[in-house]
Amino acid sequence: IETRRLQDSQTDTEECSASEETLSEAEPTNTVESKAVPQINLLRNSTSRFNLWQDLPEIRSSGVLNILQPDEIKLQESMFELVTSEASYYKSLNLLVSHFMENERLKKILHQSEAHILFSNVLDVMAVSERFLLDLEQRVEENIVISDVCDIVYQHTVNHFSVYVTYVSNQTYQERAYKQLLQDKPNFREVISQLELDPKCKGLSFSSFLILPFQRITRLKLLVQVQLIAVSSLSSPCCSGTPLPGCLDHKVVKACNEGVRKMSRTEQMISIQKKLEFKIKSVPIISHSRWLLKQGELQQMNGPKTSRTLRTKKLFREIYLFLFNDLLVICRQIPGDKYQVFDSAPRGLLRVEELEDQGQSLANVFILRLLENADDREVSYMLKASSQSEMKRWMISLAPNRRTKFVSFTSRLVDCPQIQCVHPYVAQQPDELSLELADVLNILDKADDGWIFGERLHDQERGWFPSSMGEEILNPKIRSQNLKECFRVHKSDDSQRRKLGSRNRQ
Repeated sequence: IETRRLQDSQTDTEECSASEETLSEAEPTNTVESKAVPQINLLRNSTSRFNLWQDLPEIRSSGVLNILQPDEIKLQESMFELVTSEASYYKSLNLLVSHFMENERLKKILHQSEAHILFSNVLDVMAVSERFLLDLEQRVEENIVISDVCDIVYQHTVNHFSVYVTYVSNQTYQERAYKQLLQDKPNFREVISQLELDPKCKGLSFSSFLILPFQRITRLKLLVQVQLIAVSSLSSPCCSGTPLPGCLDHKVVKACNEGVRKMSRTEQMISIQKKLEFKIKSVPIISHSRWLLKQGELQQMNGPKTSRTLRTKKLFREIYLFLFNDLLVICRQIPGDKYQVFDSAPRGLLRVEELEDQGQSLANVFILRLLENADDREVSYMLKASSQSEMKRWMISLAPNRRTKFVSFTSRLVDCPQIQCVHPYVAQQPDELSLELADVLNILDKADDGWIFGERLHDQERGWFPSSMGEEILNPKIRSQNLKECFRVHKSDDSQRRKLGSRNRQ
């Protein structure tokens, strides 16, 4: 973030245009160096027996540090960190199993089904980690200069990492079961507290051990991305004979997230189904392929469109919308936290149109057309949102393929507005996007009241977030580099997908 800020401040200087080639070569190196400093401090201050690759006695005595270029040393460090962090992770998993899962007092307290939900398939995850670590350590021991780990990451991602999807998908039930056990079983709470006080845990809670697999698969993706950046800066390509594992790690993370989503979506659909009462022909809500995109209250305009009636509040009537990925349900709230459905339509048959320059009375108003509603006829609703951002969020959710302010969804511009996250953000609504520090996004649309609709470059996830969470990237060269890196990774992903498809057909 600091490097990008420095580059943005140079946007209007003559040096920026005069030394374009020099900057493009030097900037990535500075970025890596600035990120390496805190890593060095963390590793040196750690109680772990592992140090930096260049701090190992074997490396220092070999004289290899005098031969390798700085970028080559950085690549060695990135590969070595992947190995040492896997060793630390495996050690923690082993502690979760031996200290908690296999504790005799805990076994007597927990029913077999409770233990299964609480620990899930952690034994499978630990076995996969052990196999992965053995292969990595064997590669490190082959030569003091690590040749490559991309092939190992690739093979294990393809053949073994699916166990992470199973574990992470169970996370929602795991958290709920843990909270319920703490509440309902005092003896369980007592044993857990005693086990957490053991020096082996180093002050960490039981729940922090349970979340380790999810944290690891996310961190592994970041470690591989750092390695790919280091590889791209070298003239002699590494991993040349191996497909890029970064794309595959992204797929595993995405599959984990999707597994969690499916679990929570199913529960959400059951809850919504219980709240709906149909005034029209009933529509089955619960489906494995259906999920909620957005829900909320809007104002529906009734009566004649005259200036006199527009000034009265009676003109608008409250309605409630449930928008699913394939269906829109229009309701009115009734007593008892229930909703009476009076219309519906497939999402593909929805059209929206914004009303402009209609005065204060019709501010944030848009037209929603149902090309074929529950009565098999075309109808229109004039709807008013509480703010401009809320209106835009509804319009984009209802008709996702419409053109946005800065770029259409089907185009691939060489340059478009970008923003970098400087404050983490956790999504509060289904149409919002959670952000992590330093995430880079294309800006697709903006609202005057401080909301941005963006697409994250590394995974192409889209959603709304507050503009205060990020800083717009001003330097066009940085935006271009971000897009090139994004296209390079996704192009590799597409190429690998075609190869796998061809192999499957054969």
